[in-house]
Amino acid sequence: MRHRLVTVLIWLLALGATAAAAGAAGTAFSNDYEVPGTESAKANALLREGFHGRGGDTDTIVWRTPDHQSARTPDVERRMTRALDAVAALPGVGSVAGPYGPGPAGAAQISPDGRTAYAVVTFDRPADSVPRSQAEAVVDTVRNPATLADGLQVELGGRAIGLTEAPSAHLAEVIGVLIAAVVLFLAFGSLAASLLPIATALVSVGSAYFGITLLGHAMPVADFAPMLGTLVGLGVGIDYALFIVTRHRKGLTRGLTVAEAAENAVATTGRAVVFAGATVCIALLGMLVLRLNFLDGVALAASLTVVLTVAASVTLLPALLSYIGPRALSRRERRRLAADGPRAESPTGFAARWSAFVERHPKPLGLLATLVMLVLALPTLSLHLGTSDQGNNPAGSTTRKAYDLLAEGFGPGTNGPLAIVARLDGAGDHVAVDRLTEALRTTGNVASVGPAVFNRSADTAVLTVVPRSAPQSRATSELVDTLRRDVIPRAAQGSTMEAHVGGVTAGYDDFAGVIVGKLPLFVGVVIALGCLLLLLAFRSLGIPLKAAAMNVAAVASSFGVVVVIFQWGWGSELMGLGSAGPIEPFLPVIMVSVLFGLSMDYQVFLVSRMYEEWLETGDNRRAVRVGLAETSRVINSAAVIMISVFLAFVLSGDRLIAMFGIALAAAVALDAFVLRTLLVPALMHLLGGANWWIPRRLDRLLPRISIEPPECRPRATLPTQRPDADHAPSAPLSR
Repeated sequence: MRHRLVTVLIWLLALGATAAAAGAAGTAFSNDYEVPGTESAKANALLREGFHGRGGDTDTIVWRTPDHQSARTPDVERRMTRALDAVAALPGVGSVAGPYGPGPAGAAQISPDGRTAYAVVTFDRPADSVPRSQAEAVVDTVRNPATLADGLQVELGGRAIGLTEAPSAHLAEVIGVLIAAVVLFLAFGSLAASLLPIATALVSVGSAYFGITLLGHAMPVADFAPMLGTLVGLGVGIDYALFIVTRHRKGLTRGLTVAEAAENAVATTGRAVVFAGATVCIALLGMLVLRLNFLDGVALAASLTVVLTVAASVTLLPALLSYIGPRALSRRERRRLAADGPRAESPTGFAARWSAFVERHPKPLGLLATLVMLVLALPTLSLHLGTSDQGNNPAGSTTRKAYDLLAEGFGPGTNGPLAIVARLDGAGDHVAVDRLTEALRTTGNVASVGPAVFNRSADTAVLTVVPRSAPQSRATSELVDTLRRDVIPRAAQGSTMEAHVGGVTAGYDDFAGVIVGKLPLFVGVVIALGCLLLLLAFRSLGIPLKAAAMNVAAVASSFGVVVVIFQWGWGSELMGLGSAGPIEPFLPVIMVSVLFGLSMDYQVFLVSRMYEEWLETGDNRRAVRVGLAETSRVINSAAVIMISVFLAFVLSGDRLIAMFGIALAAAVALDAFVLRTLLVPALMHLLGGANWWIPRRLDRLLPRISIEPPECRPRATLPTQRPDADHAPSAPLSR
């Protein structure tokens, strides 16, 4: 507390410096999900080598005429030609290829019924670099009253156009923070105390946000990493601060000075915060095992956020607590302290009654909790990994309407064509390309095959294959397999042609295949490291094994919720999340990391209090009862805050971030209100003193790391020496 001003200034300086540096450097995020060595990656590599600098982002303008007109109606053609010419003249637009030009290419951009047509707008830079203002200018230029007259429907699609549909920046974060502030005020009854966790989280998460921006210049970092880091950082940052402030307030009510209470809170709960943060980081860094550049950046970005939130919780927060003094307590609590003097609080009310209820009925309550988790986990069995595209956007968005118009007018495969890229060496390979073209036209589920396009040196060719099925359809994935396994090898026989299948569906299928193949190793590493930490902290075999089982249950059940909402589409349109579609291939990996870390948090805070009581009394029943009663209120408050923050990110307008938010909110809700409140204490009552058993030889070999308060040292006899420890006489909850 002697250096509180210096501490506050250092954090503010760090926030300001990272903000200034990030502002000067700009953003350099990536959304390249390509996995080196896969078929689609090889196709993209050939494309880059053969067609250098092949344009920027391509978007589409789609229009559909009323029943009595067609795209060739002179008035429609005049209006759309004028609009397309105006778009071509806009800054940032490289070219516009419409259906009204000479040659067969333009005619192919009008549907067979003549009522739907499209134009391709090519920007002069990739979608990530297209300013939102340029994309909005394209939308405004085309969708003007003159163009839309007489019932003509005009919609736009593409990644750059999708930027125009994003809601206001940081709306989700603002709403989440406001809800958290309300919950904190209700929990503390003190405005000053409720604002400190918010301030601490904002400073640490803000520094991390700008730090992630700078990290993007040093390594590939996904474009959603800053928002994911913010989502996780706000959740855990506010929670960690809540735990420390709660311990600080308890110290004040026991008669400690402000400085003593703050120091005691950091020395006790602060240890648990550091330990919990370490478990989250270990789970996140487990993604490095996969050796995927795309996920390495996500892992480091999220870990950076957690590290800074932990550091702020044990440095900045105590400094701020010393500034507000006794105002960390509500006015009523301060009056009571002045009138009655210090007192030791014991859990009363619903928390104590519930803890006793679980102690009396562990079997039926444990069975009920298990049944709930199993039912919610069942949909996970139908998990389908794939790409969600603008066909999954909300029904009222222009990108979704453009997607649907193209599918209706030209077939669903138009929204996700496959690209076969071939490297050629000599006349024999050119003959092989001709054979491949003919073979593709007779392949099942192929709607059309474009003519081969050669580069200037004629050593690279590209064939565009439009499937009959949609990009997300399993039939399209089967077509990709058929092309790679049968069609291309047969056409290439007797030549040196090297051909690979690329495209959106092919790329995501390859990515999903790599992820699924490495997922068992990844999950095993994360579970093993988490169990090792808990083994060292609680010196028990039962505690880490139960924690691993609970974490798997939380992950499976939360994924069940994600499948029901996003893959089955139950309520997704009502919530503005678009239509049903597959789950992003990388979501399981990232969610397993984050959810395992967050689940460990509650395990640490709940069991550390039980462990403290066990060390003092050696009575398992009392340890479980006291631990649950004393931590349930703060854990539930923390869970409500985290759930509120996570659900607020549904408003981000990004389907992927909404998936993260709902999965995390579901996992935290189930973890706090089902697992830690029901199943974990029920199992610990049933297992008795065996919860804390560890072989003596292993106990001697393990290094000692402790997360219990310094003054609390082992005094209980080990359960191997006291088999009746669980049956010690029940003592009152107060100590």
